[in-house]
Amino acid sequence: MTTIDVTPKPLLSRGIVAVTCAQFLSAFGDSALFFAALGILIQKDYPLWAHSTLQMFFIVAYVALAPFVGQVADSFSKGRVMMVANAIKLLGAAIIVIGLDPFLGYALVGIGATAYSPAKYGILGELTRGDQLVKANGLIESSTLAAILVGSLLGGWLTDISPYLTLVICCAVYLGAVAANCYIPKLPAARSGAVWSARQMMQNFSGSCIQLWHDKSTRMSLVGTSLFWGAGITLRFLLILWVPLALHIDGLLTPTMLNAMVAVGIVIGAAGAAKWITLDTVSRCIPAGILLGIGVIVFVLQGSLAFSYGILLLIGIFGGFFIVPLNTLLQDRGKQTVGAGNAVAVQNFGENAAMLLMLGLYTLAVKLAIPILVIGCIFGGLLALSIGRLWLVQRKSKTS
Repeated sequence: MTTIDVTPKPLLSRGIVAVTCAQFLSAFGDSALFFAALGILIQKDYPLWAHSTLQMFFIVAYVALAPFVGQVADSFSKGRVMMVANAIKLLGAAIIVIGLDPFLGYALVGIGATAYSPAKYGILGELTRGDQLVKANGLIESSTLAAILVGSLLGGWLTDISPYLTLVICCAVYLGAVAANCYIPKLPAARSGAVWSARQMMQNFSGSCIQLWHDKSTRMSLVGTSLFWGAGITLRFLLILWVPLALHIDGLLTPTMLNAMVAVGIVIGAAGAAKWITLDTVSRCIPAGILLGIGVIVFVLQGSLAFSYGILLLIGIFGGFFIVPLNTLLQDRGKQTVGAGNAVAVQNFGENAAMLLMLGLYTLAVKLAIPILVIGCIFGGLLALSIGRLWLVQRKSKTS
């Protein structure tokens, strides 16, 4: 019989510190590598459509491998899974450095990121307990967004100097992430003895999807996080077209800085959620999601650079306050039902499918020459209405 240690442990244990460091380095590498790979495509005169195709190679791995990575995360020590995933990212970056196909290299990075994600989130429930899980999630989300912020700004700046210099730095960063993973305690597998059959794994994944979808709490989390990340990637591309139209500023520097303000806001919002939201009060985060959609409408209808920074900071704060409790809820309920790794794999599938769908609709709207202000208003309005409906359904389920 296995004895469970319920002794309270400090939040900043060796394991949490190692996970946080590894996550920062890994997310930093992912963010900087995108600009480096994009710089390679520009340097080699690839057509413009290849730029968005590069991003799709990364995202598609999340959707295609979703039935398998959850079982991988739950069948092995999650710290070791994270280490192997970062090694795959390192291999992908190295392939681009030595001049091989950048799409192949970036696809490998996507595969590594896909395997990394359920292990990263699933291990938090094994290293912490109770309300510390919310705080640990806030720490990881803050670390992630800080890495995205620094990695994007530094990656964009260095790529203007030399994309190959950025790639070499990314390889060094991924190597550092692998080293940090070595300091994560080797925990026992959450669910050992699983059947390694592609058909069986897909059936298990489908079963996990159905089980989580039929649970009211996890359904709310899955829908909410999918809307958030789909909106986030769409907003990034929306800014690229909106800035020259509304602010009359050309180039990518201003959109990058505006995206950075969103990242700063998410870090602040994540910290606030970790402080004020518990597993028993998760539904309090949903109004922040509604304000997120309204904020997008307000943003696209104004034309001041200073106000743009302020409203995007608020949008980020609303987003961080919205996403962290939903992630925590899914991890907690998933651990009790289908396993934390499987739950996060289902979450990744929904989030990345939503990202592909929203980007596809956005691209279609642009091709149809719909004015960018109209696109922004429709996008923000649908986001607010969708999260508002999610809130009404959740409140109705509580009273029924």
